[in-house]
Amino acid sequence: DPEKVCMAYTIDTEWRNRTEFLHGREDVKEFLKRKWAKEHDYKLKKELWGFRENRMAVRFEYEWHDEAGQWYNSYGNEMWEFDENGYMQKRYASINDMPINESDRKFR
Repeated sequence: DPEKVCMAYTIDTEWRNRTEFLHGREDVKEFLKRKWAKEHDYKLKKELWGFRENRMAVRFEYEWHDEAGQWYNSYGNEMWEFDENGYMQKRYASINDMPINESDRKFR
């Protein structure tokens, strides 16, 4: 639920997701609505790569398919920064999408 999920971010959160730049909780909410309407049967794996003070870095990989049934493997890195109350104030994601055959899926 984008209404609930966006509450984990500061009101003035800053995001970069692929080529999209988001500013504020409302932008995040609209972004999540679009993302979850496009990416079906989403399966995600994340690995913590490092953290210090209020910052974390993760590597991730996920699979999903679009409405036409084309499967994708999306992979990349995220850097997160949190405020003093634990809300995410910055999220920078570099993501690549690779079309795959359904038979080549790793996550089932």
